[in-house]
Formats: sequence, C-alpha cells, structure tokens
Amino acid sequence: MARSETEADLAEWGAAEILRAYESFRAEFNRITGRARARFEARDWHGIQQDAIERLDLRPRSVQELVDALRGRCGTPDAGRALFREMKLVFAGITSGRHDVELAETFFNSATRRVLGTVGVRPELEFVASDRDLPAAPAAGAIHDTWRRDGSTEQLLRRILERHSFGVPWRDLEGDARLAAAELDGFLARTPGGPLQAVEVATPVFYRNKAAYLVGRLRRGRETSPLLLALLNGEEGVTLDAVLLAETDASIVFSFTRSYFHVEIDRPHELVRFLKSILPSKRTSDLYIAIGYNKHGKTELYRELQQHLARGRDRFRAAAGARGMVMAVFTLPSLDLVFKVIKDRFPAPKSTTREEVMSKYALVFRHDRAGRLVDAQEFEHLAFERERFAPELLEELLRECGETVRVEDRQVVVRHLYAERRVVPLDVYVRERDEWSARDAVLDYGQCIRDLAATDTFPGDLLLKNFGVTRHGRVIFYDYDELCPVTACRFRELPVPRDGDEETAGEPWFYVGQDDVFPEEFLRFLGLPAGLREAFVAAHAELLTAEFWRRNQERHRRGEIIDIYPYRQSQRLRHSG
Repeated sequence: MARSETEADLAEWGAAEILRAYESFRAEFNRITGRARARFEARDWHGIQQDAIERLDLRPRSVQELVDALRGRCGTPDAGRALFREMKLVFAGITSGRHDVELAETFFNSATRRVLGTVGVRPELEFVASDRDLPAAPAAGAIHDTWRRDGSTEQLLRRILERHSFGVPWRDLEGDARLAAAELDGFLARTPGGPLQAVEVATPVFYRNKAAYLVGRLRRGRETSPLLLALLNGEEGVTLDAVLLAETDASIVFSFTRSYFHVEIDRPHELVRFLKSILPSKRTSDLYIAIGYNKHGKTELYRELQQHLARGRDRFRAAAGARGMVMAVFTLPSLDLVFKVIKDRFPAPKSTTREEVMSKYALVFRHDRAGRLVDAQEFEHLAFERERFAPELLEELLRECGETVRVEDRQVVVRHLYAERRVVPLDVYVRERDEWSARDAVLDYGQCIRDLAATDTFPGDLLLKNFGVTRHGRVIFYDYDELCPVTACRFRELPVPRDGDEETAGEPWFYVGQDDVFPEEFLRFLGLPAGLREAFVAAHAELLTAEFWRRNQERHRRGEIIDIYPYRQSQRLRHSG
C-alpha cells in the first residue's frame, strides 16, 4: 500500500476490482454458454465438448488473475485482514440489488480466502450466508412461460414445441406432438390429481452434449410435477426423443453423475427455485451445480453441511465398505455425503502419488461423466469441531492422513478433501439385497462399464467395491486413482500356454507392459457369486474380450462421439426393441 493511499481508498479499489473481475468472468461465461444453441443446430458435437472444457477452465483462471492483482497491491495477509473487512462492506454496498448477487459474493470469497489463507470460516471477512433478499424478476422477465390447456393435449404440446423452434427444421413436428400427447395423456390418466390446467416451461433451453431439453412442470390444481422434453438434432432435423414425467426420471437427467448444462439465464436463483419445485429432493447446491455454477453450488453445499451439523449431534464416522489404500473415507450417518482425504502413503501394490490422484479427479471434472462418474466437490482449509469426530475415526485420520489433517485446540482442520454423494458400495449392495435386486445391479454394473468405455474411460480397477448404487438403482464409479483413457491402454488376449509348466505357473510367463490389460482376466477378480456371474456373462460377455475394447479405441481415435441417453431406451418415443 502506498503511503498516500488510505485503507478506505484501497478497500474501495479492491471491492471495485473484484466486481470488475467478476463481471468480466460472467460475461465470458455467458458468451461460452450462449454458443450452445448454434452448436446444437450445426450438430457441432466436438464444439460443444470444447465449450464445456473452456467454461470449466474459465473461473479458476479468472480468480487467479484477480488474486495476483490483490496480492500485488494489498500487502501481506496479516496486514490485510482489517482491510478486507472494510472491503467486504464496500463490496456488499456496490452489489446490492444485483440479480446475481449470490454468485458475486462467492466470487469475492474465492479470491479473498486465497489471498488471506483463510482456514475455516471468518464471517467478518467473507460472505457466510447472504442475508440479502435476492431481487425478483419483473413480470416481463419471468423465468417461465405459461401454456393454458385450450384444446387437445396434442395442440398444447405442438404450441410449446413451435415456440422453441430452432434454425433447422423439425423432422416431424406433427408426429412428435401426437406421440408426446399420448404419453402425457396416459400419465394423467394413471396418476392421481385433477385435470391438467396448464404447463409452465422454463424460458431458456438446457443444452448438454448432443441433446437439448425443455424443462417444465404440469399444473393440476395445487399439484405440480415435472415435464422434460428431450430434443435431438439428427441428419433429418430436430426430433422430440423422449417425454419424461416422473420425478425420478427428471432427477436422473439432473444427476450428480452428469456433466453440467449450458443454459442462458440472468437470474440463476429464480431458475434454481423453479427447478426445486419439480425436484424437491434435490439440494439447492445440486441445482446450482447442474446448471453450471459449480463453485457457487459448492458454497451452498458447505452452508448446507454447516446447517445440518448445527441441527444434530451425530458424529463423523468411517464410511461403510472396504477400506481403501489411497483414501480415508468418512461420513455423517444422518447426511448422504462422504468425505475423502488422500492418505500420506499408499501401500503396495499402489505406486501412484498424491499429485497423480488429484490429477485423476481433475480429469473426471473436465470429462463427460456420462451418468456414471461421481462429481466430487473439492474443498480446502475446512475446520470442524473436534467433538463431532468419533475417536476411532480421528485416530485413523491423524495416523493415515497426518499431512492433511491436524488438530488445533478444539478443532479438526482438514487442508484438502473431496465431498461426494454417498452411495451404497456395490459389493455391499449385492451381498445384502435380495437376489433380483442384486442381479439388476450387476447387469447395470456391466452397462456402467460400457458407458464409461463409450466416453473413453477405463476404470482401471473393476472390483465391485469401487462402484456404488445410487438411490435410483443406478451403478456408478467413484474410485479414480487407477482411472485412465481407454485409448491409453493396450488391450491384449492372453497368450496360449505352450506346455504344462507355463499353464500352471503362479506368475505370468509372458511379458506384461505397464499399459497392458487382459480383459479375459476380469471375471476371476470380481468375486461374483455363481448366479450373478452367469447373469453378468450372459449380458456382457464381450466386456471380457480385447476386441470390445479395441473397437472402442478405434471409435474414439476416429473422433466419434457416442450417444448415451439419461433415460431408458424404452422411454424414447420411437424406440426400437
């Protein structure tokens, strides 16, 4: 700080500089997001993927540039705390009344926490929970359009689809409206509730990968329920591919295992409120994350965690399932989250490093998760009350993760962790559930491996303990330390033994390279009971062949983007089979 520059002057500069950086970030974020429509119309699927990565990389770069500017002018953290208290007050004043104030506050926190090296929460230095009412949109800027049911269901749906037409023609608009009306009328007839009064559809279109979604709700008296219209753009034009009407189906579309939507919106809090009305079981944090505001979603998740801790007194405990060699995993029994801390050392045969593990999580963050990879939220410098940890868990964390976890007075400080949705480990699920549920899970486990292969992802370790089952019965993968691209592997057939000695050898008698994978060996390591093993082989035998994996490699090397739908084949309006 220059001698002639007062602390008040510097606080005003800093607040204005943070707001300037935030507005620059948001403008670029919106510009990238706004390309989604043109990408969809042009069927530019590679462009959509590139935009997704560019948008994910934008915020860290923007925050780092801001941090460098603040450090260069504001001095050391110790000298800056009084300054940043004043800066927070100024920032609150200049952002008052903004329709995106919650995002601006999170941007402020991201920068100032890094400048100050904040551990835990410092309410005087950061926005812990916005105590300002977020402004509502004017009547002319409502977040959704309302469509009254005047006439037939088919006419209603056609009007909605026409309102959201694109710069390319519909393949068969009349047929789409007719098929969709049959689905909707059937749903209304078999579910409780009064007659359909209106359909309310969010004004922006939700884009992700090869699809576009119209997201709305049905109004039947006081009752509301979801209406999602999934649109595809094929060589012959745009088609309505599926009509999703159940909350479960809508929840899967907005799952924590999916990549983020690109959706143009000025008032994200109003869109989140609209989505919450059709997805009441979703956290607010989940919905911010789903529409691309993952950093603010992480902020909301932390606030939700703190609120939950304040309401109860249960303790953090080790998570269920087999203990991992790379991560210490703990959970709060009353909350469906798990927290993962990287261990200081990894026993043999693990040969990875902490940096490599973190790079795998970064890879997943920037990759198409295809509904099969858990989205982990990365946190730094958290502090919890010591009494909230079970003694045996705290002992384990200090023993196994002492470089990351420490005790300071009455607090447990965690330098770095990943928070993920808690699911039932697949090995536990098949052991504890009935035969048919276990069989369904094993079959979806095979489909999970197929979907990962289709997005150039090889789990590395296919043991059941590394997979989990969501509340909707979907199998997902969550152990990333051996994950790699399919195209980085060399898939081989097992050589045929030449004599009895080679056939009975306890160790491989042939050369095995670092990247060599032998799919024929997968089955003997999975530990499936006989009945489940037979069901798996009957449905997924080709996963046990090198040819399957080499075929996927060729598709990826050709640049093919494989369709993976967040709904069942039977839900497609023109499904086959």
